[in-house]
Parts: sequence; structure tokens; C-alpha cells
Amino acid sequence: MRKTIKREFSVIVERDEEGYYVASVPELPGCHTQARSLDKLIERIREAIELCLEVERDVQATTEFIGVQRVRV
Repeated sequence: MRKTIKREFSVIVERDEEGYYVASVPELPGCHTQARSLDKLIERIREAIELCLEVERDVQATTEFIGVQRVRV
């Protein structure tokens, strides 16, 4: 029985002008999805991450997510 190692990824969630939630994973270029609800978005981004990891098995996180800061200019 193979032991599955759980990995954790930072996911950036935004809402576009049409009301869709959009999620992207900075550590996995091209890994993104969208949905009408946050619950569906989380389900879809998990699937997207799994698919990205199947394609690119040796992905190593090169950055650490620290936070988001809003700046008014």
C-alpha cells in the first residue's frame, strides 16, 4: 500500500466583474479555475491541483505565501 504524502498550496481567490470566483495557485503556473460559489471553487481548485501534479510530479515550492496587502494610490 502506497502512502500518499499530503502537500499544501497557497490559493489566491478573486472575484471577477461578472461575479465569478477565480482561484489560482502561484506555485503551479497555469493552475487556475473559476466557479459561481466558493464551495464549488474549492472543489474545482483541488481537482486542478491534482491534475497539475500528475503532469508535473517534481514540483517544488519556490516561494512562500506571506499575505496580500492593499495599497491605495
